[in-house]
Amino acid sequence: MIRGVVLLGCLLMGLFGGSVFAADKLLSDQAEISFVDTSGNSEISTLSVKNLMTYQFSDKLLGSWRLFLLRGESDGEKNAERYATELRVDYLLTKRLYSFAGARWLKDTFAGVDPRYGLGAGVGYKFLLGPKHFLLGEAGLTYTVEDRTDGTDSDYLGGRLFGQYDYAFSDKSRFIQSLEFLQDFKESKNWLMNSETALTAALNSFMSLKASYLVQYDNEPVDALDDIDTTLGMALVINY
Repeated sequence: MIRGVVLLGCLLMGLFGGSVFAADKLLSDQAEISFVDTSGNSEISTLSVKNLMTYQFSDKLLGSWRLFLLRGESDGEKNAERYATELRVDYLLTKRLYSFAGARWLKDTFAGVDPRYGLGAGVGYKFLLGPKHFLLGEAGLTYTVEDRTDGTDSDYLGGRLFGQYDYAFSDKSRFIQSLEFLQDFKESKNWLMNSETALTAALNSFMSLKASYLVQYDNEPVDALDDIDTTLGMALVINY
C-alpha cells in the first residue's frame, strides 16, 4: 500500500509542477517526501509526506495550506499513522508586525489522538529580517476539541507561543529551528510542545535535500503511552 501511495504522490507532484504552478506566480508549493523500504530478515516501510501551498492574495494578505502524512509498517503490521492539516491566513500590519488566524486538524491514534480540532488567532513580530538571519515570534489564543482513543474527550480555551530562527546560507540552503508551546487554560498540566530542527541543502534551483529532527511532547498523554515522540528524517524537497 505504501509503495502505491509513493508512486501516486510523485505522479501528482510532477503533473502540478509542470502546469498549475508555472502558470500562476502568486501560487507556490513546497513538497517533501521520504520513503524507506527494507526486505529480507526485516520488512519495514515508512512513508512521510509534507506539503505547503501558499497564495499571495495581496501585498499584505497571505494564505497557506499545510498537509502532513506519516505511515509506517513493520513485518506487515502498521506501527505508525499520523495525518494533519492546517489552513491559515496572515495579514501584514507593518513591515515587522502581522496578525494571523487558522484552523488545524490532527489524527494520530498511536499517540492517543482520534482526532483533534483547533482554531486559533494571534499576532506575530519579525525581529530579524535577514538577509542571513531571520527571527520571528508569535502569541495567540486557541480553542481545541479533542477525542482520545481511551474514550475521553475535552474542549478548552488555550494559548499558543511560537518562535522560529532561520539562518540562510543561500537562497535555497538554510538552517531552521522552531519551537511551539500550547497550553490548556482549563487544566494547567495539559500542555504540548513541538520542536523542529532542520537543515536544507539545495541540489538545484527547484530541488533540495532536507535533514530534520522533530520532537513532540505531550505532558498528559493517554494512559500507557509515551509522553514524547521523536522523528529523525531525510527528505527530498521540491519547490514549485
